[in-house]
Amino acid sequence: EVQLVESGGGLVQPGGSLRLSCVASGFTFSNYWMSWVRQAPGKEIEWVSGINSVGWRTVYADSVKGRFTISRDNAKSTLYLQLNSLQAEDTAMYFCTTGSLYGGGGYSSPRGQGTQVTVSS
Repeated sequence: EVQLVESGGGLVQPGGSLRLSCVASGFTFSNYWMSWVRQAPGKEIEWVSGINSVGWRTVYADSVKGRFTISRDNAKSTLYLQLNSLQAEDTAMYFCTTGSLYGGGGYSSPRGQGTQVTVSS
């Protein structure tokens, strides 16, 4: 059974930072592109960033480029997202998922519980 468990979210002030983690199990993590997506209340899911299976190619949505950094540790089956210079518009539930836009053949619908990021003063 595929499991993706996200963590690391929280309440942070504008300009602050967070590091999200996603531990994967039930599939061969190192074979897959992986992505982070997010969903704000009342809005559709927004793709945020993707990384190829070995970690050398990364892609980002324009809205987060230069502020967020995606990475992975295949030995730990873990995906990360470093969020810097956070803005109120980044407030959302963040999910990891398989696949990606821009090279990953599209992404799967999130199946984990997500981790909430709230940016507020």
